[in-house]
Amino acid sequence: MPQRTCVGCRLTLPKRSLTRVVRRPDGVYIDPTGKQACRGAYLHNARSCWERGLKGALANALKTELTVDDRSRLASFMDNLSLDSPEIEQHEDIPPDTSSVDTSRMEAGNVI
Repeated sequence: MPQRTCVGCRLTLPKRSLTRVVRRPDGVYIDPTGKQACRGAYLHNARSCWERGLKGALANALKTELTVDDRSRLASFMDNLSLDSPEIEQHEDIPPDTSSVDTSRMEAGNVI
């Protein structure tokens, strides 16, 4: 079975257990079939992965800037998701989201 990586948590799982998001000429959309012929990226059906993805990982994977309409469309999909996914809870090796860590007191990877 084909494997894909969630851009939110970086966990690799079977393709069918993830949601595909695609970049089309008219914007970024959910691909429910997983077969649209355009650039795509994958996310778990967990709000935590979508939040991380919308912070920048999704736009980076799709090689585009998310417009206000794109963000609105994706946020409305995200609002219907559960807070966490069972697959994520089983894997403790997923690195935590450190985007909110204050790095001003760090020097060469060491805390001062």
